[in-house]
Amino acid sequence: MCDIKVVPLGAGQDVGRSCIIVTLGGKNIMLDCGMHMGYNDERKFPDFTYIAKTGPYTPHIDCLIISHFHLDHCGALPYFTEMCGYDGPIYMTHPTKAICPILLEDFRKIQVERKGDSDFFTSQNIKDCMKKVIPVNLHQCVQVDDELEIKAYYAGHVLGAAMFYCRVGEQSFVYTGDYNMTPDRHLGAAWIDKCRPDLLITESTYATTIRDSKRCREMDFLKKVHETILKGGKVLIPVFALGRAQELCILLETFWDRMNIKAPIYFSMGLTEKANHYYKLFITWTNQKIRNTFVQRNLFDFKHIKAFDRSYIDNPGPMVVFATPGMLHAGLSLQIFKKWAPDENNTLIMPGYCVIGTVGHKVLSGQKKIELDKKTTVDVKLSVQYLSFSAHADASGIMQLIRQCEPKNVMLVHGEGSKMEFLKSQINKEFSLDCYMPANGQSITIPMQPKVVIDMSKGMLKRKQANAESQSKRHRLIKVNNEVLVDGLLVMKNMEAKLVESHMAAHELNLDDHQLRFTSSVKIESSETLDEFFSNLKLDLEECFTTNSVQKLSAHSLAVDSVLLKYHSSAAVESNNKDSSSVKHLLISWKFEDDVLGSRVLDFLMPSTETTEFD
Repeated sequence: MCDIKVVPLGAGQDVGRSCIIVTLGGKNIMLDCGMHMGYNDERKFPDFTYIAKTGPYTPHIDCLIISHFHLDHCGALPYFTEMCGYDGPIYMTHPTKAICPILLEDFRKIQVERKGDSDFFTSQNIKDCMKKVIPVNLHQCVQVDDELEIKAYYAGHVLGAAMFYCRVGEQSFVYTGDYNMTPDRHLGAAWIDKCRPDLLITESTYATTIRDSKRCREMDFLKKVHETILKGGKVLIPVFALGRAQELCILLETFWDRMNIKAPIYFSMGLTEKANHYYKLFITWTNQKIRNTFVQRNLFDFKHIKAFDRSYIDNPGPMVVFATPGMLHAGLSLQIFKKWAPDENNTLIMPGYCVIGTVGHKVLSGQKKIELDKKTTVDVKLSVQYLSFSAHADASGIMQLIRQCEPKNVMLVHGEGSKMEFLKSQINKEFSLDCYMPANGQSITIPMQPKVVIDMSKGMLKRKQANAESQSKRHRLIKVNNEVLVDGLLVMKNMEAKLVESHMAAHELNLDDHQLRFTSSVKIESSETLDEFFSNLKLDLEECFTTNSVQKLSAHSLAVDSVLLKYHSSAAVESNNKDSSSVKHLLISWKFEDDVLGSRVLDFLMPSTETTEFD
């Protein structure tokens, strides 16, 4: 059995550029193909030279799985397929396939049209890439080839996000991607069955965080927004286009209705319409409340939230703006931040995780002067609030998932190294599991114990073990669920094992049926004739084996059920040279079909048996 090998090309002790290669049963599976938001050089994409020095990479990868549409999980996909030459199967859910090209195109425009990045994929690359994608449904078993099978499970997090179970033969692993074990206002909680994989590869973004009550966070969020509006300030909320944005929009929409607030709420132009379209299209991926009310009212048709135009940035008076992207590394959210940051009446609310190297991370770390480029420096005077509405599992959620699927090993990815160390110790302590946390480019081998499935016929379970003392030390009996397996052989054929009765084993192996004959030297008194010896032995055996039939077949042979004891005429009665007056040695032989009964007969003879041979 092959060991499982894993190497992260991204997201190893880091958040961003998720890309993990797993070798399972001789199959190479790529999990996600993302880009890093903190870099604008070659480090923005995974280092595919770990797979092979040069492309194409199709011969080296059996399939590629994308967990969800966030760019740190799918942002390098067109680059890998169209520019590096991967032409193999790509799997993702239907919502992910629908939304991925929209976010990829939006980001492409930022990189190429505004930053002049020439080493980037084109619009046509995105279209060609998505044509290669094979969409999958939740809980659908997809046969990639004759050996590799994959299955998607609901992950929460964002619309269409999925955890994937992959199996080759008896080996399996689960890759979580990003997931959330707590339901929110528009999505349900992640769920997986007790699949007991050999390895669970889980994100660990919030490895050391135990979130407080969701209700408390929502109240805190509404309070900060309301306080800023009352003093005439502006609120900037950087978000991803789909997911967390919709949750917060539902929250503010309800609050604006209840409080009769007139200040405008804006959302990045165009994305609101697209988001609503896809939430309607994939309504079955939302939570029960959204589905129940959808017939009467679509909760994503907001009456207080309008599309934002860039000319509104300098408008006087209070307002709330949801702008993309969520980490302030580019786009409209960064443009608004530059304008509003110097005003202390304004507020920046960061509702999610920010990767190291992004402007969002610098702001959250407390920097008051942020250099955007060589010419632009921003003074940060506005109020900065971090309220985690991130749709990732926290530490308790990760532990809950481990309890849910019962893996044999755990690997942590998509998190910071120091936080992983803490979570690793907790997993070791609570579950006594081996836990791995490889860095990017570090290959990990997880040893696998071979699994042998044995096909056992009912005839093998002949009887319960009657008495432990009755077993001869010479005979090793197999016990399965307190049943004793006797007269059986383990036969391996075509990598399959069977426990079969001895007569069936000969047939399986094309051998003639045969029996072993055992020979022993037994002491008899010199005064005793052979006929007297066997007559006395018959009486002794009848007394010992009261339930068995003991027959004297001839002067020199006895049968105890299926056990035959016989003195052969070719064997002589040998005198003991040391004490010929009192003891003689008699050579007797026996054969039997019943191991348990034979063992008991042999134990009976043991006090007078000196040597045993067999042929």
